[in-house]
Amino acid sequence: MGFFEIYIQGFLVVMVMMSILWIISVIKTDASIVDPFWSLGFILAAAFYLVRTGGTESRQILLFVLVLIWGLRLSLFLLRRNWGKGEDYRYQDFRKRFGEQRYWWFSFFQVFLLQGFLQWLISAPLLGAMYYSRDNSLNLLDLLALSVWIIGFSFEAGGDYQLARFKADPANRGKILDTGFWKYTRHPNYFGDSAVWWAYGLFAIAAGAWLTAAGSVLMTYLLIKVSGVAMLERSLKDKKPEYREYIRKTSAFLPWFPKN
Repeated sequence: MGFFEIYIQGFLVVMVMMSILWIISVIKTDASIVDPFWSLGFILAAAFYLVRTGGTESRQILLFVLVLIWGLRLSLFLLRRNWGKGEDYRYQDFRKRFGEQRYWWFSFFQVFLLQGFLQWLISAPLLGAMYYSRDNSLNLLDLLALSVWIIGFSFEAGGDYQLARFKADPANRGKILDTGFWKYTRHPNYFGDSAVWWAYGLFAIAAGAWLTAAGSVLMTYLLIKVSGVAMLERSLKDKKPEYREYIRKTSAFLPWFPKN
């Protein structure tokens, strides 16, 4: 079976999952349930690609395990953080803007199909690494990819953990977290997520699937310019005046030593 045939089948699998999730969101009147399932969509895609490509080579198994660890950690973190809080304010704003009477079907296209389509595009390096691993073995580039993944996962999981502990302390209300990973980048979780996906891109390159690494580029663009850094920075600068000083001394994305 050819690469593109499997890739198209993967598109259908992801879209079926997102359609089922949309039906659940309509019943619950909560479109934000899509957030914890963002990473689960990649686990589903990786599992499908693993099965369709044989799934017996070292790179295939290693990559799936890494996607599984990353996806489950992120999904459980978001599920725990959002549990019992109702629909996220972003989706509430959309609901008000487009009207309660029509948002139930509008969200199918604006939220669920859109995210499913992005998941499918971004998943390209996962299939690239698995499909072409049938013809070659692990090499030094795979070791580099694993190292990048470990760094990225540490920043993402560590940053989330540090921020959760910081917010849990009432004494920190209104303050800015500027210690730990947050001392070296204003968004260690987004940087870590991007690094994890660059690791997946490197696995694809190690297998010879250079073009599929474009999925890693797309994920980084979304994290910086669309749903991550840009959106959060606009909100924090308005809500917390101290954040402007934090911006002055701390790197926005790539970790670096703070300015004096």
